[in-house]
Amino acid sequence: MHTDTERCVRAVQSKDARFDGWFFTAVRTTGIYCRPSCPAVPPKVENMTFLPSAAACQQAGFRACKRCRPDTSPGSPEWNARADAVARAMRLIQDGVVDREGVPGLATRLGYSTRQVERQLNAELGAGPLALARAQRAQTARLLIETSELPMGDVAFAAGFSSIRTFNDTVREVFALSPSELRERAVKASRNKNAAPRIPGTISLRLPFRAPLNPDNLFGHLAATAVPGVEEWRDGAYRRTLRLPYGTGVVALTPQPDHIGCRLALTDLRDLAIAISRCRWMLDLDADPEAVDEQLRSDPLLAPLVDKAPGRRVPRTVDPAEFAVRAVLGQQVSTAAARTHAARLVTAYGEPVEDPLGGLTHLFPSPQALAGLDPQSLALPRSRRDTLTTLVAALADGSLPLGFDSDWEAARARLSALSGFGPWTTEVIAMRALGDPDAFLPSDLGVRRAAQRLGLPSTPSALTARAAGWRPWRAYAVQYLWATDAHPINHLPV
Repeated sequence: MHTDTERCVRAVQSKDARFDGWFFTAVRTTGIYCRPSCPAVPPKVENMTFLPSAAACQQAGFRACKRCRPDTSPGSPEWNARADAVARAMRLIQDGVVDREGVPGLATRLGYSTRQVERQLNAELGAGPLALARAQRAQTARLLIETSELPMGDVAFAAGFSSIRTFNDTVREVFALSPSELRERAVKASRNKNAAPRIPGTISLRLPFRAPLNPDNLFGHLAATAVPGVEEWRDGAYRRTLRLPYGTGVVALTPQPDHIGCRLALTDLRDLAIAISRCRWMLDLDADPEAVDEQLRSDPLLAPLVDKAPGRRVPRTVDPAEFAVRAVLGQQVSTAAARTHAARLVTAYGEPVEDPLGGLTHLFPSPQALAGLDPQSLALPRSRRDTLTTLVAALADGSLPLGFDSDWEAARARLSALSGFGPWTTEVIAMRALGDPDAFLPSDLGVRRAAQRLGLPSTPSALTARAAGWRPWRAYAVQYLWATDAHPINHLPV
């Protein structure tokens, strides 16, 4: 979008928050870059330059605006609505792959050479993988500086910097303030706002999103399907355990009118940026609800559902392999039965964790841990046991890679080739584990019932034909169709 100068200028002059994260405004006369909705007086048009990423702005020598804090904008919705190499690379960079494995590791995962990856990212984002990862490290450092009392040396290490000097130089360059000055400003701001006291051992922050956001189906679904010990709804927050590259964590996510409250307890602070990225992914916070709802409103039978409660998101997962296992356990059974089956696996094979602030007890078992399970111990039909053990074996040996970077069609092909995987299981995994916004469940009982009530075709083939007009947002159409039922997944817990 950053190449459409006229459209960008209109967004900046109207301070339109819908475009935050889509592009950034760099002001040549001040050396500052802003989000489109910056509250400052818009600069003259001839002084504006539009860039596609914060990393591109930083690489061009611009520093972040202190008023609008563009580094905290929602992410571009493009990276979660596409499955090409650039989108998959962005999801991997957000998940910390460059910091852990370097650019060669990123390229290997994508199946390209490092030169191809760098060329494609530079062409579309104005910055290469190292610059993009550096921008993320800077944002992680700022979060730790402002939301914790850690010594600056520990902040630098946790944010992924190789030295204190690099940390200090980067923070000054990006934010035009030293780390200590950033912390002083944050302390003063919290005093002025009478902020809630910090809880030792936790980091509290706000996760932004593009309005509107309807929390009912999003948090309702996560709470209604929560696996005991791994997830819970407590004190108005969805809480769950996290398996992360360097350690484990517990997150509490609370819906608010203009943000999602996020409180993290991590065993290793190097996981902070990754945990935030996975929570944003799970809650679909980088979606563009205006674009989604506009497309779905074009169908006169869907329009009343969208107008009644706009901004529905697709509830996803923090662990694609975990969700695949749970999808198999949920085949042709009720939500309660699926939770019971999953809870038994957690008790038998899950890794214990500590949660002094709640009732969480375990991580969901990894495929490697489940590879040794005894099929006879599962209270499931024989065919379902065979499906589960086949899936677990494929996940454990790496022949079925499921991740945030998965090629959606390649993953569908691999899943469909497994015994016991029909269209429903494959599509629900594509929707909620892999994030395909166009995944569709025409055979789902709830979808078919909703279609019949609305006067839509109710047979899978006829409904699929009608849903062609909803593309590429059919996964969101499913959320609106499910919402016509009184099932607990459609309501915030009381």
